Amino acid sequence: MKIVIDGMGGDNAPQSTVEGACLAVNEYGVDIILTGDETTLKNELKKHKYDESKIKIVHTTEVITNDEKPVYAIRRKTDSSMVVALKMVKNKEADVIISAGSTGALLSGGVFIVKRIKGISRPCICAALPTISGGVVMLSDTGANVDCNTQNLRDFAIMTDIYAKRVINIENPKVALANIGTEDGKGNDLVKSAFEEIKSIKGINFIGNMETREILNGVCDIVICDGFIGNIILKTVEGSVFSLFKKLKEVMTSTTKSKIGALMMKSELKKIKDLLDYSSYGGAPFLGVDGGVIKAHGSSDSRAIKNAVKQAIKLCEGNVVEEIKKNIK
Repeated sequence: MKIVIDGMGGDNAPQSTVEGACLAVNEYGVDIILTGDETTLKNELKKHKYDESKIKIVHTTEVITNDEKPVYAIRRKTDSSMVVALKMVKNKEADVIISAGSTGALLSGGVFIVKRIKGISRPCICAALPTISGGVVMLSDTGANVDCNTQNLRDFAIMTDIYAKRVINIENPKVALANIGTEDGKGNDLVKSAFEEIKSIKGINFIGNMETREILNGVCDIVICDGFIGNIILKTVEGSVFSLFKKLKEVMTSTTKSKIGALMMKSELKKIKDLLDYSSYGGAPFLGVDGGVIKAHGSSDSRAIKNAVKQAIKLCEGNVVEEIKKNIK
């Protein structure tokens, strides 16, 4: 098993990508390839202790930035750290690519370089949202497809169900459809038709419609929606959690009394923060392409990169890509 990391992708690269790779090698013993400027990556590697036989550098001369048009960047910057890594997955020189770089470019590269699995109408991004019960709910799609049809949502349900079973180790995932109400027959034409389509899929534990306010309560394991709705849900949850902890910090450091109370509750507050921390889950897989593609958060630190590697290992061990091919066929 080989995992390639886009060494220059992300807000905190190359520091976070290199340190995360070293942490992953030390903890999981996996073979990692870093793509990017060789001198820069070597200088970062010198700061860490790791098994040197486990990390290889593939030199590249270009970097794709967030302000570039995704398809244009993928086609023009053929020697970028992201494109070279994607080509390694395509050519089976690596099993999974991890990148914290441009989401649009990575998804475009997943489709145009790695290619779609035959029979999949559209790939989707499957993001993990932590629940208050300590579990996780998988949300598909979270932005790869703004406009969807019934077939797309059906494919999202099949692929995410396989991922939940193989990677998250949920034996019989409860699948729900994001809607404005729980009653059958609610929603727009797309949701109504998708309801009937997903309901008819054998082997999927479909529990019907779900209002999005219930997502963090853990009433289901998988939520299916189009990429427009999914991206709004994801960013609303992320923003709400960030704002909540920011306000808590302000309140608990405003007076001497509150500071004492915060000190007494420090360990409990840290547990809650860790429970809702996105970096615990590493990244979001791009399901439906013929290879492992994981999008790490743009602001990923070394811990998030390390956990993305853990996720990549599970993706390979769960044989997710081949399982999707088999089910679609």
